[in-house]
Amino acid sequence: MTSPVTTETPTLSRPAVPVELVVLDMAGTTVRDDGVVERAFERAANETGVAERMPWPEALDYVRRTMGQSKIDVFTHLSGGDTARAVDATAAFERAYADLIAEEGVEPIAGARQALEQLRAAGVSVVLTTGFAPTTRDAILDGLGWRALVDAALSPVDVGRGRPAPDLVLAAVIRSQASSVASVVVVGDTTSDVASGRAAGAGLVVGVLTGAHDRAALTAAGADAVIDDVSALPALLGIDA
Repeated sequence: MTSPVTTETPTLSRPAVPVELVVLDMAGTTVRDDGVVERAFERAANETGVAERMPWPEALDYVRRTMGQSKIDVFTHLSGGDTARAVDATAAFERAYADLIAEEGVEPIAGARQALEQLRAAGVSVVLTTGFAPTTRDAILDGLGWRALVDAALSPVDVGRGRPAPDLVLAAVIRSQASSVASVVVVGDTTSDVASGRAAGAGLVVGVLTGAHDRAALTAAGADAVIDDVSALPALLGIDA
């Protein structure tokens, strides 16, 4: 393997450091979503009545604004703080999502596999993070055949808190034994991904335009760079194909 690459963070006033770890979101960043998450939320809401205190369009707007966050946190808000109902709705969401990917299959974002392979070949550790429960996360990994491509895949239950808290990123640092958070690049399609990277003190936080939020939202949340899709990440980091 070649030695880790070095990149200058675009907006942070710190010296360039070797990039040792890239932390990537799953749905919308490395895995195609095509509205599956929203449809799973709607199925779960209909099954459990978790969002009955508000019109569904209002609930869906909240779901969209909080994409990337822990699903149980989203359902807790939708239920007005009813934790028991939120737990039931989260379980219903995981079942609905599993059913949908079984019905429709699961596909990577174009170029995602190659990007992961390039990062690993350059000596960079790769950790995937998600707001999904481990069973759903693992079903996606198995469906894509990606287990050998990543060093770890983490869900909120594995680390404590979901995004926008920094826990997923910090746990990835520990798992990968990266020397510092300054050596970490965080990549995601939502403002929650960006906020998590910023809160963790990552050396570079990158937004992608293949998921929930647009360039303006990602930039306003604190992304150092915004790229069209994850296939552009190796070039951004100076990694040759």
